[in-house]
Amino acid sequence: MNSNNNKKKITFYSRFEADILAKKKTITIRNHRESHFQSGDIVDVSRYEDHQYFCTIEIKNITPTKLDQLTEQHAQQENMSLEQLVEIITKIYPNQTDFFVIEFTVIEQ
Repeated sequence: MNSNNNKKKITFYSRFEADILAKKKTITIRNHRESHFQSGDIVDVSRYEDHQYFCTIEIKNITPTKLDQLTEQHAQQENMSLEQLVEIITKIYPNQTDFFVIEFTVIEQ
């Protein structure tokens, strides 16, 4: 991929790659730094650890939320339990409570 093609990019930890490609993970929860995406954006996805491209997604929706507003439905869309989801989010974003749920679909792998 040409990094000068103005295509938006996002990274995921490698442990989520299989779930994303299998369409078991259909949302990501991010803080304000990654809230710039918009519905309809086409985004290249890479692994966080080595920046290896593994698919392209289309952003479907972005919804502001708070940590204590996460639900079982969010957890299901993340392919994990609500307890696991809250634990992971608080580990990645310590001391933060305001987030954005970014819904996506894989369009190319």
